[in-house]
Amino acid sequence: MEWIYNIKDPLWETFIGSLLIFIVIIMVTRMVGLRSFAKFTAYDFAFTVAIGSIISSTLTSSTTIVHGSVAIASLLLLTFVFSFLQKAYPKFGSLISNKPLLLMDGNKILYKNLKHARIEKKQLVAKLREANVLDYKQVKAVVLESTGDISVLHTSDDMVNLSSDILEGVRKTP
Repeated sequence: MEWIYNIKDPLWETFIGSLLIFIVIIMVTRMVGLRSFAKFTAYDFAFTVAIGSIISSTLTSSTTIVHGSVAIASLLLLTFVFSFLQKAYPKFGSLISNKPLLLMDGNKILYKNLKHARIEKKQLVAKLREANVLDYKQVKAVVLESTGDISVLHTSDDMVNLSSDILEGVRKTP
């Protein structure tokens, strides 16, 4: 029965350890950048890695089912708390999540932002081709999203202007 629950399980240590690992993964992901983890925010990536690690250690080591369950429940509780804090305190949200970054402002490539995001011009140009951009003059904006995706906003009609609401929350400088 010890594989289900062992009285010696350090449940509080597991909870604190889950919190610390979660924070470390967010910090490292923010430093390294999101291009390696496209489609994930730093927050999503930290949660996914932590859950996978807990499941793995529960199934393959001497960690008990209860211990692993407490660790997973701790992470789920942390995600609930973090999402509440993000909504209640927008500055907290900016600490744990990347804000979108402008890579092109109209037809002007922002090389400083490309360098900051560790994106090469050829990668940017490839995204423009994917979006069927034929000329830089068609580009209204290119944004590195918080998920690591690159959004290309373009038009073939010069009379159409980009609404400022579309770029709300997008950083113009790193």
